[in-house]
Amino acid sequence: MSVLKIIVIAGPTASGKSGLALELAKELNGVIINADSMQVYRDIPILAAAPSDDDKVVAPHRLYGIYDASIHGNMMDWLILCRQEITAARKDRRIPIVVGGTGLYLETLIKGASPIPETPAEIRKEVAENLKRHGLAFLYEELKKVDESSAARLSANDTTRIRRALEVYYHTHKTMTYWQTQPLRQFYSRDEFVNVYINPRRDELDCRCRMRFDKMVELGAVEEARRLLLRNLPNSLPAMHALGVQEFKAYFEGECLMDEAIEQAKLHTRQYAKRQATWFNNRFDGDLMYKACFEQDKNFVDAVKKAL
Repeated sequence: MSVLKIIVIAGPTASGKSGLALELAKELNGVIINADSMQVYRDIPILAAAPSDDDKVVAPHRLYGIYDASIHGNMMDWLILCRQEITAARKDRRIPIVVGGTGLYLETLIKGASPIPETPAEIRKEVAENLKRHGLAFLYEELKKVDESSAARLSANDTTRIRRALEVYYHTHKTMTYWQTQPLRQFYSRDEFVNVYINPRRDELDCRCRMRFDKMVELGAVEEARRLLLRNLPNSLPAMHALGVQEFKAYFEGECLMDEAIEQAKLHTRQYAKRQATWFNNRFDGDLMYKACFEQDKNFVDAVKKAL
């Protein structure tokens, strides 16, 4: 029995990736698997532009809304879950369709991951307690002692990476620098993928970003942000930096008018989309490219099907 290919759909926010995934899932008996680092949070379905309930009726959707906003999701946790969903889809003879705008997630899935071992909970707890007791500057000095090369690359304010580098050293007695020079651990061969890149013109994408944010506001994005902010979660958590959250926070705190908050959110959305497009242009190896925002183009859907 032949191994089913994995379709990967990449592109900037608001480009129509989810629409293409849905059309392909209908045509191919597919399962849609999320590869967006914000759509994993159940607290922000509107601000993260997660699929609607109607979309989820049309085709199975996986890894959407799996975390509370208090969880600090990461790439390796996502990769483990994504591989499990790909295996399950293939077992059911369904085409896995991995879709999202988080480039590093997709790159790791396709090209492989660093072989850095996961650190035990007791070591993570030890480092966290040292951070709480002594502060970040202390951890940074400790890192300098054991891994000068990593310390030199990192900002002294990068809490997440400083903690991670120390945890890895305490667990393996090898530096993060050492692990990062080891060959990637690959999970799939390149020919198992059909990589699709949606790459619209900048002006078209800018317009879509503005229109979509207006739609989010109509759907209740302001109240969604309010509920999240009322939880007083640490600002370091990923969900707190979903587009719109910090802009509406400024409004709630009296720092700007609502119209100004919305315009700032639209601006930051367009800037984010530009950064995504630049990343994919430089690092994503697409087999097929769609040079516009996708809107139910049957010819392109058929082109993807033929590439399987």
